Amino acid sequence: MSAPGAAAGGGRSGTAADWGGFEDNMQGGGSAVIDMENMDDTSGSSFEDMGEMHQRMKEEEEEEEGEAGAAEEEDGEFLGMKGLRGQLGRQVADQMWQVGKRQASRAFSLYANIDILRPYFDVEPVQVRARLLESMIPVKMINFPQKIAGELYGPLMLVFTLVAILLHGMKTSDTIIREGTLMGTAIGTCFGYWLGVSSFIYFLAYLCNAQITMVQMLSLLGYGLFGHCITLFVTYNIHFHSLFYIFWLGVGGLSTLRMVAVLVSRTVGHTQRLILCGTLAALHMLFLLYLHFAYHKVVEGILDTLEGPNMPPFQRVARDIPVVSNAVLNTTAKAIALTL
Repeated sequence: MSAPGAAAGGGRSGTAADWGGFEDNMQGGGSAVIDMENMDDTSGSSFEDMGEMHQRMKEEEEEEEGEAGAAEEEDGEFLGMKGLRGQLGRQVADQMWQVGKRQASRAFSLYANIDILRPYFDVEPVQVRARLLESMIPVKMINFPQKIAGELYGPLMLVFTLVAILLHGMKTSDTIIREGTLMGTAIGTCFGYWLGVSSFIYFLAYLCNAQITMVQMLSLLGYGLFGHCITLFVTYNIHFHSLFYIFWLGVGGLSTLRMVAVLVSRTVGHTQRLILCGTLAALHMLFLLYLHFAYHKVVEGILDTLEGPNMPPFQRVARDIPVVSNAVLNTTAKAIALTL
């Protein structure tokens, strides 16, 4: 029992001797000094590693600047926008390009789509017949704007009908028609009046502060040609001047009064009404007089100017066959007989 106790006592004394030296050192020195020269210099915070990292970052920045400059030059050559710099410039350019592309495609699809004209021609024959009858009946209603049909099917058909009546009148009259019926002249006259006078009256209505659109003006004037068609069709077949004046004042006057009544209900002010309605009535009635009396003479004068007054009408002339002598015929007959 004493031997193990002695061994344990010897171990404790050795350990106490070791720690006693450490305690003596701690008690003998007032402070602990760390020698920086003896420290290990292999950490990542050394000056050499910092220099390498700085060099590497500098090279990466140079590479990024070179790539950005190359991309900017390519974008500048493609888009022509050298003033836009960097990624923000490219994004703005791409956004502008996409917006312009969408607007262009939307405008092209709008004007290329035939469905936009469908509302102006989607009308029943019963409605066209009712509107033709209404165009000959003036309505005295000034305090409230009268309704105008916003369709172009009826007016367009009336313009073509007027063209056919003019061609029929040129054939039944004494007008000499050269090289066809000159349909182009009739089409130009009728469509020129319809579109030209409608545009002029619409501009005048804008100045007079009248509540009417261009489509409504085209429809109103187009249906107003119904009286012209009736008058010219009757007077081209029955040649009496007195009958023409009766139809001119009666039928043509009713269609004119109908248009005047509509414009009066949509215009405010006595002076504006007088200017607008007087101009429309004068142009409409004078156009009917021109078609009856002066149109054929004007067309004949144009033909005389272009082709000459002494040129005969267009005729089919037979070709001249050359005369063959009897000797040639006899020789040909003998050759055929010998061959047979």
